[in-house]
Amino acid sequence: MKIIFILAIIFVLAFPVAGFSQQKEVKVLKEDIIKTSVGDLKITLIGHGTLMFGFGDKIIHIDPWSNLTDYSKLPKADIVLVTHEHQDHLDTSAIKAISTDKSIIILTEKCLPKVKGTVMKNGDVKTIAGLKIEAVPAYNIVNKRPDGNPFHPKGDGNGYVITFGDKKVYVAGDTEKIPEMKALKNIDIAFLPMNLPYTMTPEMVADAVKVFKPKILYPYHFGKTDTSLLTKLLANEKEIEVRIRDME
Repeated sequence: MKIIFILAIIFVLAFPVAGFSQQKEVKVLKEDIIKTSVGDLKITLIGHGTLMFGFGDKIIHIDPWSNLTDYSKLPKADIVLVTHEHQDHLDTSAIKAISTDKSIIILTEKCLPKVKGTVMKNGDVKTIAGLKIEAVPAYNIVNKRPDGNPFHPKGDGNGYVITFGDKKVYVAGDTEKIPEMKALKNIDIAFLPMNLPYTMTPEMVADAVKVFKPKILYPYHFGKTDTSLLTKLLANEKEIEVRIRDME
C-alpha cells in the first residue's frame, strides 16, 4: 500500500490534473509606440478584446480578462474602461486585480450589478484623469441570436474615443458597421472587432474604415478570422495603415 501511495503522489506532482489550481502563465506582452504632441502613447494588445494604454504616468485598461494573463503582474489602472456586460469584457476578478482605491472605472449601466463605477451612456463626454473620453454606440444590425435579438442591442454597449495629446484613439467594442461611424472625425488610431457571428467580417471592417478613414487600423477581437483578407481589401486605401498584431 505504501508503494502505491508514493507512486500516486509522484503522479500528481508530475502530471497535475484538472481541478488543481495552477498559476496562470504571464505571456510576453508586446508594445506599439505612438508619438503624440505630449509624449509617447504605449499600446499593449493583450488579446481578444483587451488592451492596455500607457500615457505619461497614466495606465488605462480596457476590458481586462483573466483568461489572457495574470493581471496581478500588470500595472495598476488609473482608468478602467468596460465596453459592455458580457463575461469576456466584464471580468470582476481582473478588474479587482488591477484596481486601487484611486482607480476610476467607466462602464455601461448593464455592468452595474457586477461592478461599481461611473456610467457613461452613448453620447456622453467626460474628462477623466486629464483625458477626454467619449462614449459612442456599439451594436449589431445584421448579426442576431436564433430568437431574432441582436447579440449586442443598440444602447447597451459603448465604444470609446480617447484623446491622447493630439491623437484620437477609437476602441469600437463589440459592434458592426453602424451609421454613427459617419460622425467619427479625425481618428488617428482605430481598433475594430472582426469575429463572427458577434461583430464584423473583414469586408464589414473594410467598409467601416472607408467611412471615417483612421490613419492606423488595428483589427482586434478577431479570434480565428483570417486577417490577411482585411489587408487585401484595404490594399488601395493608401492613407490607412493596417497593423496586424498577434491577439491570441
